[in-house]
Amino acid sequence: MNFKTAVFVFCSLFVTLLASAQDVSAPDSIDLFLQSKMQRLHIPALQVAVVRDGKIVKNKTYGIANLENNIPATDKTIFSVNSITKAFTGVAVMQLAEEGKLDINAPLSRYLDSLPPKWQGIMLQQVLTHISGLPDMLDAEEQVLGHNDESEAMQKVKALPMEFSVGEKFQYNQTGYVLLGQIITKLSGMHFTKFIEERQFKVAGMNLTRFGDSYDVIPNYAGAYTMTRQVGNDFVRNKVPGIGYMQFPVFFRTAAGIQSTATDMANWIIALKTGRLLKQQNSIAIMWTPAILNNGKIGGFNKLTNGYALGWPTVTRKEHPAVGPVGGGRSALFVYLKDDLSIVVLTNLMGGNPDRFIDEIAGYYIPDMHEANGFGLPENVKKLRTALLKQGFANANKVTAGLKQADPLFTLNEQELNAWGYQLLGQKKAAEALYVFKLNTTLFPKSANAYDSLGEIQELTGNKKEALLSYRQSLTLNPENKNAANRIAELGGK
Repeated sequence: MNFKTAVFVFCSLFVTLLASAQDVSAPDSIDLFLQSKMQRLHIPALQVAVVRDGKIVKNKTYGIANLENNIPATDKTIFSVNSITKAFTGVAVMQLAEEGKLDINAPLSRYLDSLPPKWQGIMLQQVLTHISGLPDMLDAEEQVLGHNDESEAMQKVKALPMEFSVGEKFQYNQTGYVLLGQIITKLSGMHFTKFIEERQFKVAGMNLTRFGDSYDVIPNYAGAYTMTRQVGNDFVRNKVPGIGYMQFPVFFRTAAGIQSTATDMANWIIALKTGRLLKQQNSIAIMWTPAILNNGKIGGFNKLTNGYALGWPTVTRKEHPAVGPVGGGRSALFVYLKDDLSIVVLTNLMGGNPDRFIDEIAGYYIPDMHEANGFGLPENVKKLRTALLKQGFANANKVTAGLKQADPLFTLNEQELNAWGYQLLGQKKAAEALYVFKLNTTLFPKSANAYDSLGEIQELTGNKKEALLSYRQSLTLNPENKNAANRIAELGGK
């Protein structure tokens, strides 16, 4: 069997099993949306659970749990949630705080002995929110130091220098969560995994949830797949998913290691929001408040999960703010703070990144959250969109000038406009996208990228002559632009 045939067989098998894993009811819009995402991103299996009014209102499983043996996923299939585990650690810490056993604003030295001098004054809150400056327990290859031995790992990491001054910036860090595990074990009188099992899994009715990794035998496990593999110092993208492996030593499992189902995770959210895990509403408010850096700002992973609270990444924004734990680029859950809505998406593809499309799922329950309705656009781009919908995209230059005249502080960002243009293109609004790309070249006439993007949309809409002009202008502005050079050659230009 040659490579192309193998790819075809995989794709055919994927589509067949994707369909077979569905229930007998007719697929709704969310089903179709998720199936499309799975096929485009090569996600073998996915579970989704949606919570409204304290109840699970959608609970669906799609695809293939085990590619090697062609095993369809079911509602009992178990997925790794990776770093979403940190949110459970945040709850565990707040449970001990409610009992008066710890203070999140107390220094580490109150609870742990034999710490390096520079570690002793770091507060638990700073550890939980990744602003501590502690050296990381993961090496350059993202392997846990110390050959998975806790004593050796602690010895090695304690010998490392601080990475930055406390509170200076957000930098994801695993060491602090290992220390939190030691504190939970000490103060609760049981190993932290047992404490989390007893006080969260059992209370929330998470019957299938457990700790583990690729080296544990986990019934109904969905496994882990990846679209990349390492070749030397580079990572190469595969055409089809390959097997991935994860190892989470027991002492590391405050940071990662929980295996669960979307149903169990939804029940955990319900238990948390209904006071069965934390008794005081203020405890949840504290747990979901992002840390403030020394410069007065918040810090997080990216523009979406732009802050970090006590084990919980935050989606801090004016419209539909949320807390959004993510794990391994494969699992995510969003709790929308001002809406009666929580969504869990678990997959078995590292790099599936469901956090990037959970908001679109939310749009099926809250229509103004649909990307097509402008949700997620930067504020000034959204103002431009509103005006263009009224006055016509063909008048983009005139509309923009009017907005600037009305508000001298109104500005548009080249990258944001470019991203919106491609978003419109993805929504099959090529005509509108064309006007946005043209506007971008008007506002940023010295941008090679703006002209390159304009050339692409002109070529796509059949305007070969205009596309050549745009590509040539792009190449003039940036002679190193290989895409423009290639397209000129392909279109028969010189």
